[in-house]
Amino acid sequence: MTSVTSDVYGSLPGGHRVRRFRLQSESVKVEIISFGCIITCLETKDRHGHFSDIVLGFDDLEGYTNKHPYFGAVIGRVANRIAKGTFTVDGKDYLLPINNGPNSIHGGLKGFDKVLWTPEVVENGVKFSYTSGDGEEGYPGELNIWVTYTLVGNELVLNYKAQTNKTTPVNLTNHSYFNLAGQRSPNFNDHEISIDAEHYLPVDDTMIPTGDINPVEGTNFDLRKPVNVESQIAKLQENGFDHNYCLKESQKEQTCARVYHKPSGRVLSVRTTKPGIQFYTANFLDGSLKGKGGAVYPKHSAFCLETQAWPDAVNKHQFPNILLHCGEEYNQTTWFVFSVE
Repeated sequence: MTSVTSDVYGSLPGGHRVRRFRLQSESVKVEIISFGCIITCLETKDRHGHFSDIVLGFDDLEGYTNKHPYFGAVIGRVANRIAKGTFTVDGKDYLLPINNGPNSIHGGLKGFDKVLWTPEVVENGVKFSYTSGDGEEGYPGELNIWVTYTLVGNELVLNYKAQTNKTTPVNLTNHSYFNLAGQRSPNFNDHEISIDAEHYLPVDDTMIPTGDINPVEGTNFDLRKPVNVESQIAKLQENGFDHNYCLKESQKEQTCARVYHKPSGRVLSVRTTKPGIQFYTANFLDGSLKGKGGAVYPKHSAFCLETQAWPDAVNKHQFPNILLHCGEEYNQTTWFVFSVE
């Protein structure tokens, strides 16, 4: 049985209150706030039964309202990058804010991570709703969105639904940064990861997919068998991982990733209905942010597993379609499953 409680987390300029919701089962504790649908705390047990917080974040609302790298937030209207912030729908060109080199990323200057959502307690969890107006951050159509977090036993389930009155691209995800060793761990050297994908998307020097869909076979991007994360980054001879892995193109639930932290015994498994997963190794953290309890978050101190549509899919018609039409419903689910070995 999951307990659901709430309190006031803080207030935004103008006096709007931000609420915090605590979901707790026997093995998992998670806290989510109504600003950005942000997961601010996620505690799981190690093999000795001790809880630790395994996501990066801040102690108070101010940390999340200031500039930060999307810790724990829901991302939209379109997660990841859109090349040069432009796309064409139904013969009309759209221009988005440029906020990542020459590109647009994660919904623009004020994406879904920076808005106040309306919460509603549901069985075993909380549902957040938001209406994104026609033209918000340059996107066409009014979009109604519902994001529901439920906790049942050791499974945290994130369901995303959306409806529009005009054709628009939609790609929603959660941007939690994980470290299974817990807060204050300066790296993830002792983590092993596997991603069940036979292809990945190579990118150009602005991190936009080239359009090719490359096999992982014979490359350092092959994560089909468990590998040590630190060792694999060293093999890449790059800044780190920030790449989309191509999953089976179906709406069916599929297991896509698994991370194991041997010292604690913690395991994170990910299942999803989405066609891709972005594996990101916190390449742009630099130790300048002070997190929970004064923790410092240096480069490669956490990882993200962002289940998603493929980056820049709105401009690459060989990629799975991300356009949502009037009368349709966007409905995608991701499961984060926590266990010990």
